[in-house]
Amino acid sequence: MRNLWIFINRYNAFFLFIIFFTAGIILTVRNNAYQRSVTFNSTNAVVGQAYEKLNVFKRYMNLGTVNDSLALENARLNTKILAIQSLDTAKNTLVKDTANHVQYTYLAARVIKNSITLRNNVITINKGSADGIQSGMAVISAGRGVVGIIRDVSDHLATIESLLNKDAKISVSIKSTNALGSLVWGDRNSNYRKAYIKDIPNHFKVKLKDTVVTSGFGSFPAGIEVGTISNRGISTGDNFLTIQIDLFNDFSTLQYVYVIKDKLAQEQKTLESKLPNEQ
Repeated sequence: MRNLWIFINRYNAFFLFIIFFTAGIILTVRNNAYQRSVTFNSTNAVVGQAYEKLNVFKRYMNLGTVNDSLALENARLNTKILAIQSLDTAKNTLVKDTANHVQYTYLAARVIKNSITLRNNVITINKGSADGIQSGMAVISAGRGVVGIIRDVSDHLATIESLLNKDAKISVSIKSTNALGSLVWGDRNSNYRKAYIKDIPNHFKVKLKDTVVTSGFGSFPAGIEVGTISNRGISTGDNFLTIQIDLFNDFSTLQYVYVIKDKLAQEQKTLESKLPNEQ
């Protein structure tokens, strides 16, 4: 306490200056309209800038929540688009409830683990059997492109056999010719932005930059864009071509995906299980 008193006594002139200076400003502002207006305007500008920076920070902190809500909204809109595309336009029918005509629905999920440098890359997402996810369901990206197939499922998580996996094989077609082939990747030394289409018959004319889409055979709905042709034909020594494509999907930046639920998948599986083994 004694040291504090000594300090105040030593710098009493400075403290008195601060007190009188502050009192002078307050009296001037209170008793003069012009000075009061200038002071308030300046204060509002400073406070406004502070609030603006604070709001920018708050928006940044809420980006995760915003992204989740956008992913859910995109899933809902994509489901509606599939419902419209799946309507049989040959029938003159008044559709009152398009939900009855939906074969595919989208479920948004967030990627919590991903790899692109392995031979068998696997992706983990934050949705599982509690959300209706089952093994064998197709997965696409939030932008454009095929991601892979659901492999293992727990209550709240699921793993995806990525397209960047040596065992991945997806039925695709060339959009301009409808030529069918199998989309495969390569191995750990392959480019994660490129893949290959095998078993394209030689007689099809293949053009650079042609778009490749899913064929509709298998888990994926028809017409989902996969990539564009970058090499028109790698000879395999037989009657088929192996075509290189540039993938639309960038697996290195994957954050959100859509799991596609096929309403008729189990019915189709049950029906086809009754077919004889030899066809």
